Amino acid sequence: MSDPTFAPRPTLEEVAARAGVSRATASRVVNGSDGVRAPLAERVRQAVDELGYVPNQAARTLVTRRNDAIAVVVAEPETRFFTDPFFAQQVRGISRELTAHDNQLVLLLTEGAADYGRVGRYLAGGHVDGALIFSLHSDDSLPVMARKAGVPTVIGGRPSWSDADTLYVDCDNRGGAQDAVRHLQGLGRRRIAHIAGPLDQTASIDRLDGFRDVLPDIDPKLIVEGDFTPEGGARAMAELLERRPDLDAVFAASDVMASGALRELRHRGRRVPEDVAVIGFDDIVSVAEWTDPPLTTIRQDIEEMGRMMARLLLRRVAPPVAGPEGEVPALSSIVTPTQVVVRASA
Repeated sequence: MSDPTFAPRPTLEEVAARAGVSRATASRVVNGSDGVRAPLAERVRQAVDELGYVPNQAARTLVTRRNDAIAVVVAEPETRFFTDPFFAQQVRGISRELTAHDNQLVLLLTEGAADYGRVGRYLAGGHVDGALIFSLHSDDSLPVMARKAGVPTVIGGRPSWSDADTLYVDCDNRGGAQDAVRHLQGLGRRRIAHIAGPLDQTASIDRLDGFRDVLPDIDPKLIVEGDFTPEGGARAMAELLERRPDLDAVFAASDVMASGALRELRHRGRRVPEDVAVIGFDDIVSVAEWTDPPLTTIRQDIEEMGRMMARLLLRRVAPPVAGPEGEVPALSSIVTPTQVVVRASA
């Protein structure tokens, strides 16, 4: 007796026979090609559903020159990637957009420069149609590797260089930081400190620049570099209190660091916001709404930015579609607005 578990997979020929079309017509429909009349295309799709036909990806790639797979390359070790909720939100947005377009997400993490060769070989191997690269540091060579591999890319966050071929998605980091400081000033705070992110990343530099735009004569003792972790935020807060125990407000460059700062302030017996007002950046709800007190912060739409990155890359890897006058729309980088979200900490 035959085992239905191991029944042979339906073939494209069977799909064509069920739909009453040629194999070539069935192939064009399955591979998403144009030129098939709508009634015939619908019959093929119905046959695919009825038979449970799954295209052979290798054969499909030969026809379409597409893998329907996108690499997500994160320039962070897995310990940071799997503990920072920022990455979860961004990858969720990317995944949802890729899924909506029947593309697979391939996640590539880098523990350090030693992993770059492995990632470069994978990108050059023709496994993916493009790459989304984010959390870059100033010495990262990942974008150069992707370009040498001939893989279209979109960068998450404004890169440290600028050229006509580089596309990126970012939020208005500098403007958001300015709004954070002005909000604290509006509460009457005058000795405002800043916990910066790692200064080998452009987002951290932009947020520090926004802070200094509003407070150009700030005491350098009121600025400490953190590392986008709760522990780093707590350490930076402790250092600030040692340097300037009279500070009355803190702008942290991320919600995660702000959560560490709140913990340290509580440990030191400082009341928030009565003694020290605290504002973060990101509006990661799983952090900002659960701190004590709930965190005032600068909101960037992290998940939507992930979707924008994926959408921009899919447009880049797809054949360009000319407009009515024969022009091909140009692709451009995207900078999204931020906004102050007021809770109890400031």
